[in-house]
Amino acid sequence: MVSKRIQSLSASPTLAMAARAAEMKAAGIDVISLSLGEPDFHTPEHIKAAAKQAIDDNITFYAPVPGYPSLRQAICDKLLTENGLTYSPEQIIVSTGGKQAICNAVLAVLNPGDECILPTPCWVSYAEMVKLAEAKSVFVPCSIATDFKMTPAQLESAITSRTRALILCSPGNPSGSVYSREELAGFAEVLMKHPNVLIISDEIYEHINYTGSHHSLAQFPALKERVILINGVSKAYAMTGWRIGWMAAETWVVKACQKLQSQYTSCSCSIAMKAAEAAYNGDQQCVANMCDAFRRRRDLVVQLAKEIPGFEVNVPDGAFYLFPKVDSLFGKHFHNADGEQIIASSDDLAMFFLNEAHVAAVAGSAFMAPECIRFSYATSDELLTEAFRRIKQAVATLY
Repeated sequence: MVSKRIQSLSASPTLAMAARAAEMKAAGIDVISLSLGEPDFHTPEHIKAAAKQAIDDNITFYAPVPGYPSLRQAICDKLLTENGLTYSPEQIIVSTGGKQAICNAVLAVLNPGDECILPTPCWVSYAEMVKLAEAKSVFVPCSIATDFKMTPAQLESAITSRTRALILCSPGNPSGSVYSREELAGFAEVLMKHPNVLIISDEIYEHINYTGSHHSLAQFPALKERVILINGVSKAYAMTGWRIGWMAAETWVVKACQKLQSQYTSCSCSIAMKAAEAAYNGDQQCVANMCDAFRRRRDLVVQLAKEIPGFEVNVPDGAFYLFPKVDSLFGKHFHNADGEQIIASSDDLAMFFLNEAHVAAVAGSAFMAPECIRFSYATSDELLTEAFRRIKQAVATLY
């Protein structure tokens, strides 16, 4: 029998929707998938070349658990140059994707019964990771009216004597919201009054940012020692399949995560780490080029989505997601081969778009925002234009 721990976990809705779309494609159905948060660009050539060279150089043995010293130094150099943050290689641990880095952090600092604050909408895996640690998620609902951003007052109200951590993602998934330095300063003022609260800062979308600057709670000297900064190469360098993420934190946190990682994955892939090293040490023009393309796609999908009746759309400042409010479509009906159907939720709407428009999206319920639906625009302009044409046509059939 499966353990209670696993029974309590939910499968990832984003991966489930992607799997359904893949099954339909395999059956010959022309499905456009806007479900996964995965750039459609190829990994830049100089990064692939570094991986090929690593193979030729026989860098195929176990690496140190926290990652190669040269990669950890490259990450420190990146943090200093791009973020103005000083870390030593001993404060860096490389993991198998940013997802593992976050889970390492959660398991390393949360005890059963601790509370972890999650502004919602939030990424699907945060709450499940907290659950795995036998801690409690405290959700702070944020609406489209505030661009899905939490306020300092909301943060203050959510903190209790049992609060151990806050997970903050900027630029955000699924909202694309970006916190400014001024907004983070408001959080810093609150958090300085609560010295026992740690901050897990998920910055994986750092370079897909249309505001012109990225800011982190680690920039505030009074908080830096309490920030567990998470990042990686997946989004910025189109390296999702390489599975390289990392954490920058105080040495005690890194050592705890190293102990944990040593028991269940050991080191990350040696070849992928050498590729990541080339990503950080190489020319960064590829990052800027991809960000420019995502900005253009953002503008395109915002325009197209605003033309769809029932969609309330804001303009995301980062990442590559659109998260419209669609609850005005709930209660509407449509006909299919099984007769009259009703759309009662964002889950129903996502299935309606998949089955009737052949467009895969993810219900907002997966992100603790059941009034919304998430579209990833990390695909071509042509596919995005066709996807939203199909969606608009499908919505027109509702009554």
